[in-house]
Parts: sequence; C-alpha cells; structure tokens
Amino acid sequence: MSILQNIFGFIIAIGVLVAFHEFGHYWVARRLGVKVLRYSIGFGKPLVIWRRGPDNTEYAISAIPLGGYVKMLDEREGPVAPEEAHRAFNRQRLGVRTAIVAAGPVFNLLFAVLAYWFVFVSGTQELRAYLGEPLPDSPAAAAGFERGDEVLAVAGEEVKSWDQLLLVLLDAGVDREQVAVQVQTASGESAVRQLDLSGIRALGDEQDFMKVVGLRMLFPDIPPVVAGVREGSAADRAGLVVGERIVAIDGQPMDGWKAMAEYLSARPDQTVVLSTKGPLGERELRATLGSAEVQGRKIGQLGVEPSIFREVRYDALSALPRAVEETWLASSLTLKVLYKMLVGDASIKNLSGPLNIAQIAGQSVDLGLNYFVKFLAIVSVSLAVLNLLPVPVLDGGHLFYYALEAVRGRPLSERAQYIGQQIGVAMLLLLMSVAFYNDITRLLVQ
Repeated sequence: MSILQNIFGFIIAIGVLVAFHEFGHYWVARRLGVKVLRYSIGFGKPLVIWRRGPDNTEYAISAIPLGGYVKMLDEREGPVAPEEAHRAFNRQRLGVRTAIVAAGPVFNLLFAVLAYWFVFVSGTQELRAYLGEPLPDSPAAAAGFERGDEVLAVAGEEVKSWDQLLLVLLDAGVDREQVAVQVQTASGESAVRQLDLSGIRALGDEQDFMKVVGLRMLFPDIPPVVAGVREGSAADRAGLVVGERIVAIDGQPMDGWKAMAEYLSARPDQTVVLSTKGPLGERELRATLGSAEVQGRKIGQLGVEPSIFREVRYDALSALPRAVEETWLASSLTLKVLYKMLVGDASIKNLSGPLNIAQIAGQSVDLGLNYFVKFLAIVSVSLAVLNLLPVPVLDGGHLFYYALEAVRGRPLSERAQYIGQQIGVAMLLLLMSVAFYNDITRLLVQ
C-alpha cells in the first residue's frame, strides 16, 4: 500500500505542478496573440483529447505523466497559412517570446506562494524546536547550547518549528555565516547563542545537516495533557477536549506522554477506556482508536497533540507576505545549493530524483492535505529554479538564447541552437543518472 501511495502522490504532484507550469505558457501566449495548437499534460500518445475555443485548441492528457507541453503555431515546425503567420510564435517580438517562455517558471513560483498561503491560513501542527544535548566537538557545543533549550529566533527571525529552524540554519550554513540564535532555556530564561557555521561543509556527504551542526531534537517526556485534538480522530469522536490530562487508560496509570503513546501504538483499531481530569472535571471516555502504517508496522492512533507541538497559523492578510518570504527563502537556498554543487563545495549526493520525490510525496499524503500542499510548494519552487537555469532545452536555455539575441541584434543560427540543444539533453541525462543513482543508494541503505 505504501508503494501505491507513493506512486499516487507522485503522479498527483507532478500532474498538478506541470499543469500549472504549462498553463503559464498557455495563458500568456493566448493573451499576447499567439495561437496555441495543443495544451497537453503528460508526454507520448494522448489518452484523452477534447477541442474547444475559437482556435479549436486541443487539450490532451497523455500516457506518460512525467511532464507536459504547450504546442504553439510555429513556422519552424510546419507550414503556416499566410493569414495566420502573424500569430506564429517565431514571428513575435523578442519581448513577447521572452514573456511566454518565462511564464512557466513564474507560474510555478506563484503556485508556491499560493500553496504556502493556504498552509499558513489553514494552520498546521508543527514540532517545536526543542534541543537535546549538543554533539561533542560541534559548532552547537562551541556555541553553548544546552539540553532543554527551545529556539525562538535565528538572526532576529522568529522560529516556530523544527522544520523552520532547519531551513533557516541550512541557508546560513550554505553561506557559512555566524548567526545569533535566541533560545529559552529549560529554566525559562532567555539567552542568545552565537552559532558559528563558517567552518562546516553544510552539504557534504553527510546527509543529516543538523548532525553536522551538532543540534539534536529533544522529545521531552511531558505530562499526557491534550494540547490539540485532530478533527475527525478517535479523540474527537470520544469527546476529548484541549486541557484534559489522561490519567489512566484501561485502568493503567499514565505518567507521561511517552508511556501513553507506547500503550496506544500497540492497540490499532481497538477500543480503550480513558480516565481524564481537566476543564470538564473527572471523566471516563471510550475511544475506538484509528490506525496508520509506519515503517511497515500498523500502530494505533488516538489523534491528540502534546504541548511539544504548536499550531502555526496566520490570518489571511499576514499569511501573504509570510508565503512570499518562504518562497523566496526556498528559491534562494535552491540556487545556492546548485551553485555549491557546481563549484564542488557541495556533494552531489544531495541530489534527489523521482524515486525519492515519490517516497516523500507518499509520506506527505499520509500526513494530510496541508503537509501535501506544503510538499507541492517546495517541489514547485525547485521546478521553477531548475527551469530557469541557462541550460538549452529548459526554459532558462531559451531565455539565454533570447538574451544573446538582444545583445547581438539577431538570433543565433539554427545550427548553433541545435548544438546547444544536444549539449543540454546530455547534461540533463547526466543529471538524472546521478539523481537516480542517489535514490537507489538511499533505498538500499534504509
């Protein structure tokens, strides 16, 4: 089932993102007067075709769901009727061609902003950035981090979750900067740790960046007090409310969250009796647990969140600049990583291919809609950045040709463009081979 879920998540993700990317080309081309012949999701033989509009444009879903394309009227690809020559792509001014080609990556970035906005408005339960004992002889140990520290901000930017901490520190690590990290200690005091990342290789062969920094996540054994109830979960159906403490389950006392989680995990789909204290007084509730498959094992789920999680949510207005900021950070980090790989300052082991993306897609589907949408935002940013690289056959390669045309006053010869296309195809095949090798290696060591 997990393999099918990975495949399903991957196909949905690629389908949505490619549709949005190609819609960018399609929409701008139509608005600028270029005739669109076909808008296809997928490559190869069309499975479904329908035609509509004054231009009788073909809309197709094709057999290979790993991409898509927009086919425009173009004299280089076939005869064009004289009365329609002015609508051919190759006849357009340089600015029009540039806008059409750039629209695909731009729409991917817009999709990322919309996706992040949706996640921030809907709200997610995020793991708070509690830190364990730092690894010895690491930058974190040198900075004086202590067990029980909770990170509140990095370089003045508020940090609300472990994932956000990872992203912000990775960005600083790629630049090899020293950053000020504000924490709240286990005793409740505020402190600032100066974390020096100038001496590390953030993207070396070691895949765990936080291990390189020396930071470890802490799961404190907190009291089993309900800090959140998932809608539609076993806890929700049983009537548990925020603030209730689960004193016992089936008559067995529960001292901490860890003991409670272990007891529930061993009882998927079973009915348990919860003894609670809280806002509604002392109660006994019956709950039929849900279940989920984790690493090949079926576990029971009650659907409650501990205080180690916090809900990250913004109102509709303030979520927009936050979404733009997140998209910008992800884009700049992707570019930095690619540059570091190019100059040999980052390991190519950090490249991921379709197998790893499919695995992450399946995991995000299992976690719920918001996590899947967040995954789509990250992949959409990656697609935008990769497509803007000045590699022939990619959108960025065409934009590079147009830049040369603007400088020279005339386009490159068709032979020069053909040679460039061949080089571009070879580069992409090499890149995909490395990514596939990395994916297979990761699967073998799991």
